[in-house]
Amino acid sequence: MGVLARLIPRDEQFFDLFDQLTAHLTQAARMLGALFDDPAHIADHVRSIKDVEHRADALTVTINQRIDKSFITPIDREDIHMLASRLDDVIDLLDGTSRRFEMLHIDVVKEPARQLARVLIDAAEHIQTGVAAIRETKLVTEQVAFIKKAEEEADAIYHEAVGGLFLGHPDPLEVMKWKEMYDTLERATDSCMGVAQVLQSISLKNA
Repeated sequence: MGVLARLIPRDEQFFDLFDQLTAHLTQAARMLGALFDDPAHIADHVRSIKDVEHRADALTVTINQRIDKSFITPIDREDIHMLASRLDDVIDLLDGTSRRFEMLHIDVVKEPARQLARVLIDAAEHIQTGVAAIRETKLVTEQVAFIKKAEEEADAIYHEAVGGLFLGHPDPLEVMKWKEMYDTLERATDSCMGVAQVLQSISLKNA
C-alpha cells in the first residue's frame, strides 16, 4: 500500500450498509414464514415483503454508488458489488416466492412449504451473523457451515415433498401449483448458499 493510501482513511461505511441489507433479508424471510402460517391475509404479507424488497433495492443502489465515490474501500470493489448483488438476489427471490404464492391462489399451505420457509429463516439469520463478522474468518466459516447444512436440509425436504405430490391419484392442478412453489422455495435456499460462498471468499482474502 502506498503512502497516500495509508493516509486516506478507508470507507468503513460499507460494513454498516451490509448489516442493513442483511437485516432486510432476515426480515423478508420471517415475513415469508408468516405468510405461510397465515395465508388468509396473503395480500398484506405480500405487500409487506414487497416494501422490504424495495428498500433492499434502494440500499443496493446506494452501495454500488458508494463504490464509485470511495477512494479506498475496505475490501475489493468487485467483492463489495458481488456480495451486495447476491444478498439482493435472495431478497428478490423471497419477494418472488410470496408473489408466486398469491398468483397461484393457494389457500391451504402444505407442511413441507412451512418447513422450507423455516429453513430459509435459519439460513437468513446465519447470513446476517456471518456478514456482521465478515472480518473474522473463523466466525464466517462457522456461519457458512450452518448455511450449507440448511441448504442440504432444504434439498431433502424438497425432494420428499415433490415426490409426495405424485403419490396415489393426485389432482394435476394441485401438483402443478405445488411443484412451482417448491421449486421457487428451493431456488431461494440455493441463493443463500451463493451468498455464503461469496462471504467465505471475501473473508479468506481479507484474513
